[in-house]
This record gives sequence, structure tokens and C-alpha cells, in this order.
Amino acid sequence: MRIYNTLTQKKEEFVPIEEGKIKMYVCGPTVYNYIHIGNARPAIIFDAFRRYMEYKGYEVNYVTNFTDVDDKIIKKSIEEGVSATEVSQRYIKEFRKDMEALNVKEATRHPKATEEIDGMIQMIESLIAKGHAYEKNGTVYYKTRSFEEYGKLSKKNIDDLEAGSRIAVSEEKEDPMDFVLWKPKKEGEPSWESPWGDGRPGWHIECSVMSAKYLGEEIDIHAGGEDLIFPHHENEIAQSEAASGKQFARYWMHNAFLNIDNKKMSKSEGNFFTVREICEQYPPQVLRFFMLNAHYRSPLNFSKELMEAAKNSLTRILTSVGQLEFLLNNDALKHTGLTAEEEALIKEADALHEKYKASMEDDLNTADAIAAIFELVKLANTNCSGDSSKEFVEYIYEKLILLCDILGIKAHQEEELLDTEIEKLIEERQAARKNRDFAKADEIRDQLLEKGIILEDTREGVRWKRK
Repeated sequence: MRIYNTLTQKKEEFVPIEEGKIKMYVCGPTVYNYIHIGNARPAIIFDAFRRYMEYKGYEVNYVTNFTDVDDKIIKKSIEEGVSATEVSQRYIKEFRKDMEALNVKEATRHPKATEEIDGMIQMIESLIAKGHAYEKNGTVYYKTRSFEEYGKLSKKNIDDLEAGSRIAVSEEKEDPMDFVLWKPKKEGEPSWESPWGDGRPGWHIECSVMSAKYLGEEIDIHAGGEDLIFPHHENEIAQSEAASGKQFARYWMHNAFLNIDNKKMSKSEGNFFTVREICEQYPPQVLRFFMLNAHYRSPLNFSKELMEAAKNSLTRILTSVGQLEFLLNNDALKHTGLTAEEEALIKEADALHEKYKASMEDDLNTADAIAAIFELVKLANTNCSGDSSKEFVEYIYEKLILLCDILGIKAHQEEELLDTEIEKLIEERQAARKNRDFAKADEIRDQLLEKGIILEDTREGVRWKRK
């Protein structure tokens, strides 16, 4: 497996610290709202990487965090008149729903920042003791110039950064490039006791602490979106390596940006879409397929036309799998025993499997891997029929299912709900709402959405339609 390492800016053969095991940390969401489709890209990409490495036989310890204390969370809590904890817990729950819909596997560990404060305080104390941090009036700053290799990930020069900085120089800071590790309490904000007074941690320290706690001081892979390279990941390296004296991560993987109709996604542009919104228009598997149908380091453009193309392409795969299932499950196959022609075709299928693996081994080239799946679909459509042997159809079917499954693509077409079943579930949802059991009502709504049923609450009652 060759991986493009952002740290060295070249593809390198992946060699884990411990044979057969991978320690991988992926930066998670700040939970103050539904995640947007830009957040979904790294979740899907690195889930596919994890799945492939597990297919290869690795034991993957996959850790991704929840930032559950942050200015945006606090702002939301004030707007709604609820606690920051209530906001973060609500959106952690919604995040999990979105990940399940996108078939992203649950992380081995999913730590929350607020549950790791003691570890953050300990690391900050260690950095102060080693001369890498200092306290001024309840704020603790990281002394950036104390870490000689600062900038090695982003290839930025600290003197150039300072010269081009628009950040006003704080009277407290010893250097304008120093960053906050601990900030003092403000009125109405959540806070924790510390040696420097009540307050809360800066953002960068949490990932250093969680990674060290759940994976160890040296890890194999750290991953996330390219927007995190600087300053977040650069600061993580500075903190972690100054604290431990060891290399923090051997390999750094970053996915490129997602644009909307060739423009940067932003609320001000009116082109900001959550995963939930897109999954009301398309099955979640279409969004996953769309994300994987491009190389992760290439910028990805999102548009309705491209989503329609992804939907049609995925349908081709599902239709082919459905046809094979029909042949296998409806006594449609007339004989058993492989023919010489079928044995030759199986060799072709095996060659496509090798082509698929070669693509995945080349820096997770999921786009070329999907191209190999389509070649296998063509082979299946051309050669599998009622005149085929059961052994041949089973072989091609299982091969297709395997290659899709490695990418997290559900190739089985789920049985469509009958109208009577839909009406029954809607009645159950209405009863739950009447009993103020909103959690169950939401659960039924999500269940129907996963089956391709969209509910619309109107004055006249609940209406539904299929996607």
C-alpha cells in the first residue's frame, strides 16, 4: 500500500509501527449543527481506507473525536437558551444517524473533548515544565518558536507567517505566532478548574491528548481535510512532539476540498448543504458513491447533474447485482458445473479483482477501483444468464458484492416497503408524537427515509412520497 504522505509530500510504502496493526486518528466534527457534505467527504474517504486495510487483514484502531466545547456550540446554546451540553449531545446523536445512513463504520473510540479535560491539563503542565508554554493572566500559550521544526507539515516558514500575519499582537503574548492552550472563563460559558484558574482548553490541544491516550504517543496515520493542515495539524505536531519527544504520526493523509457548482461552499453564497438535506433528495448510498468516484486528493465538485450521474451509475451496479440474485434465487439456472468458457471468464473476473486492488494500493484510488467494478458489471451482464452454471453466477455475484462491500457500498437492493407498511409506520409515528415520544417519532421518520420514503407534515396531515 502506497500512501501520499503530506509530511514528506510524496507517495511512500505504508509500514505500520506494529506488524498487522494500524493506529489511526481522524479529526472529527464540532457538534453544533448537522454536518455539511464537506464534513462527509473525510468521513467516507477514511472509512473506505479503514475498510480496505481491514480487508487486507490489519487490525485498525480507528479513533475520531467529538469537539463538544467550542465558541460555536456556546453561541448556539445561548441562542436557544439551553446548555452547551444539550446542544452537543443533540448533534452527536444526529451525526451518528448521518454516519449510519452513509454506511460509515463506528469508530473504535469516539472520545469527547469535555471528558478529556484532565488529560489536557496534564499535557499543558508538561509543556510549561519543558519550556514550551507559559501562562499570562489565566491564559496559557504555546511558545511556537520553542519547537524548531514548526512548519514541517505545512511547509510554512514561521518568520514568513509572522510577517504576513494580520493578527493583532496581544500584549500578553511573547510572540504573535504563539497560540492558546488554555483560556480563562467567561461569564455564562462552561468551565473547568485548572492550575491557571477556571477556564476551558483551546481547540488544538484536544486531539493531541485524545490521540496519545487512545492510540499512544506514536501513531501510524493522522488524517483529515486539507483545511486542517495549518494551523490545526501543525499545532498538534508541535504540542505532541514537544511533550513526548517522539514522532507524533508517521503518515499524514488529507482529502481535498469539496466545491459546490465550482464555488466554495458557504452560507453567504447560499450553496451550503447538510448531509441530511441531500439525503432527502437522494439515497445516502448515492452520496457515498459520489464521494468515492473521485480521488480523495483531487478537488471534488458537487452539483445536481453530477449527483444524478452518480445515481445512474450506482443503479447500473445495483441492477446487475439484482439480476444475479434473481438467477440464483428463482431456479432460473439450468445446469451446474463450470464450462471451459466460464472458467476463462472467472480468470477475467480475478484479473479485474487484481486491477481493483492495484488501484486501492495506489494511494487509495477509489475512482479507478470503481472503474474495475464497472468492468465486472459488464462481464456479468454479458455472460450471466439462465444458460449459465450456478457455480459461475455465484462466483461473479460474490465477487461483485465483495468489491462493493470493501468500499462500503451496499450492493443488495433493499426490499421496497409496501404502501400498507408505510401507512402503518406513519400511524405509529403519529401515535408517538401524540404521546410526546418525539425520539420514537424521529426514529420512525429516519427509518422511512432510509427506505426512500419522504414524509411531509402538512395542515391536512402527513403526506409521503418515494424518492
